[in-house]
Amino acid sequence: MAEETKYTEDNIRSLDWKEHIRMRPGMYIGKLGDGTSADDGIYILLKEVLDNSIDEFVMGSGKTIEVSIQGTRVIVRDYGRGIPLGKVVDVVSKMNTGGKYDSRAFKKSVGLNGVGTKAVNALSEYFRVESSRDGKSAAAEFERGNLKDEEFLEETSRRKGTKITFIPDEAIFKNYKFRNEYVARMLKNYVYLNPGLTIVFNGEKFYSENGLKDLLGDRIAETDILYPIIHLRGDDIEVALTHSRTQYSEEYHSFVNGQNTTQGGTHLAAFREAVVKTVREFYNKNYDASDIRKSIVSAISIKVMEPVFESQTKTKLGSTDMGGELPTVRTYINDFLKTKLDNYLHKNAETADKLQRKILQAERERTELSGIRKLAKERAKKASLHNKKLRDCRIHLTDSKKERNLESTLFITEGDSASGSITKSRDVNTQAVFSLRGKPLNSYNMSKKIVYENEEFNLLQSALNIEESMGDLRYNNIVIATDADVDGMHIRLLLITFFLQFFPELIKEGHLYILETPLFRVRNKKKTIYCYSEQERRNAIEELTGKPEITRFKGLGEISPDEFKHFIGDSIRLAPIMLDEAISIEEILQFYMGKNTPDRQKFIINNLKVELDPVLEN
Repeated sequence: MAEETKYTEDNIRSLDWKEHIRMRPGMYIGKLGDGTSADDGIYILLKEVLDNSIDEFVMGSGKTIEVSIQGTRVIVRDYGRGIPLGKVVDVVSKMNTGGKYDSRAFKKSVGLNGVGTKAVNALSEYFRVESSRDGKSAAAEFERGNLKDEEFLEETSRRKGTKITFIPDEAIFKNYKFRNEYVARMLKNYVYLNPGLTIVFNGEKFYSENGLKDLLGDRIAETDILYPIIHLRGDDIEVALTHSRTQYSEEYHSFVNGQNTTQGGTHLAAFREAVVKTVREFYNKNYDASDIRKSIVSAISIKVMEPVFESQTKTKLGSTDMGGELPTVRTYINDFLKTKLDNYLHKNAETADKLQRKILQAERERTELSGIRKLAKERAKKASLHNKKLRDCRIHLTDSKKERNLESTLFITEGDSASGSITKSRDVNTQAVFSLRGKPLNSYNMSKKIVYENEEFNLLQSALNIEESMGDLRYNNIVIATDADVDGMHIRLLLITFFLQFFPELIKEGHLYILETPLFRVRNKKKTIYCYSEQERRNAIEELTGKPEITRFKGLGEISPDEFKHFIGDSIRLAPIMLDEAISIEEILQFYMGKNTPDRQKFIINNLKVELDPVLEN
């Protein structure tokens, strides 16, 4: 019989606030990550600090926020009222301390839980807070949440406001790096939601006069807009929408109290429903909901009193009520669109005509596709019973109440050997594998019909669960894992073309990546170093001295499962696929995948870099 474990007072342990945050960071900031993804922890730390500065602007204090990121050091300076000087330490280091518990002052604030800056403090190897008000200032410095130094000045010439400096702790965020593209997008969202606010990021100014209308204007190329952006505003709601000429799928940007709800929630569901209802009533036709919403590009922002979110990082709204005397979220949004959108369409006959023609075109395309779609669904259903292409994981992005749902990843691999290596070394909870057979089709300039006719594309679409809506996406990260040779590069290009052509929001919303795998293994009897570039190889040889063994990996299938787990675990290296919003998707595809061979040839010749294989050189 097994010995009984003793359970006494010695087994009971109380963690103080900072120990708890450091032990369970996922509860406070979602996933950790290394800065490769827009929802990685280092950006949540920045957001938590910024939210307090934004709240000051909303309360009418401080029209400029300065953000500086140099390497790992982040500085956020606002010109708001400044933290009360006697509470500077408490506000950033005592749980449940803050000014936002007084609902009268911050009825529709973002950071209501009193945890934000405390989490930043606990998860930073260096944290400094400075507050200036009434000609005086106070400051405090911390290390991993522990107070190290306090200052108090009776007189200061500094302008009023708060300045926070922090360096995320490398013991928690391994090998992290801030990507300016993600920071810039976050800051742009803040200015769209707060017209009149200026944010200066490393010297670059972001400012918006027209709110969500500017957001859509920046996210969709002018040549792709079907009709002028419809922009509607109410007391606690703002909406912008148009339809794309070329995009197949629906695209939504949703916000609650200034928070980007990337996973939607009750407000987005209500908005999608209200658009359909209003359009049907305006034309007095019972159009199919998917035809009305096909190619829609839109944004909605609402303000809710004391909102309830479905996760700590506030990416999905759970509230059903607007708060106070206001009706439910669903009724409020429905009534707003029923009045404002209906009025707009009555006053703008040309827009109403273009919208109706777009709906009729979607209806025709759906009818043409209906037969093949039915066959494809039956094929996918049969295949899913014994689908050898997909080796699924246990936790998916749609499981918003599960702690690791943001880590859900689908690796798209080529060939059996690479699929086998990844499958044997993956985390079965959060990592799934989809295996391609040979090269996918070049889908450029093809209609949606090809997605259903081509078994590979149909099964991939089915695995991702994105046919009906991006809101049903099953994996937060879609990772193309191909060899770093000519064939592997070609497969990457064909897959990116497929996603750009039919599901561009996957890329726009930062879900698509390339898996970086090591080119070399350099080792001696004591140490093994994996190198991702020629420079890293040189550094490794220098570090190991003597004559270390150098192996050049030619393909993923050569890497054993035992080694592979190092490359898709905590130290995974991903290269995000990002879109230049200044260039339309049509232009990108036309240049790289179209029939303009001479132009492409000229581009390749002008940009070609030749690197000899260093192993062969030696």
